[in-house]
Amino acid sequence: MAKKDVPPRWDRKMQQRLARGEAAALGELYDRFASLVHGLAHRVLGDERAADGITREVFVHVWEHPDTYDPKQGPLRTWVATLTHRLAVQRLRATETAALAREGSGTPEELEHKVRRASVAARADYIVQSMPVPLRSALERAYFQRRDYRQTATDLGITEDEARRRLRLGLQLLSTAHESEAPGTPPGYGGAV
Repeated sequence: MAKKDVPPRWDRKMQQRLARGEAAALGELYDRFASLVHGLAHRVLGDERAADGITREVFVHVWEHPDTYDPKQGPLRTWVATLTHRLAVQRLRATETAALAREGSGTPEELEHKVRRASVAARADYIVQSMPVPLRSALERAYFQRRDYRQTATDLGITEDEARRRLRLGLQLLSTAHESEAPGTPPGYGGAV
């Protein structure tokens, strides 16, 4: 196994601790990833209570099935995000399908469009949260503060070339939110929606 293929030590140890049933490991994992899980679930579902429910489901699944995480497939963070996304999309499909049946309005195609739109948005959020701070800072200034690359360079104390490079790389990463073998899947960990 090449050096770059070796999963981070923390990920491997965490999986081992969870497999041994260490409650402290679950608490540590929750402290580290709860905001990510809740944020992704909320982005897909648009509902605080539903996001709370998905957050509970994700950590129950991780506690009951730590062996389903394969460190060779990617980081633990990505696995947790993928699990969150899958459960949130399943919940969205179920609630929207039930609403369509009750109301008799809308089509399955409209439902699928809504699910895909929510999936792309959640994937974009995940990508931004996972970016290195220098890239995220440049994108935030350009997008939220409407700064151009020159102003971003000044704000960050970097050269204009470096600001352009960071913005370009950040936008390239964000563009992958629309690309995936399974639409809306967080990057780096395979799996169907």
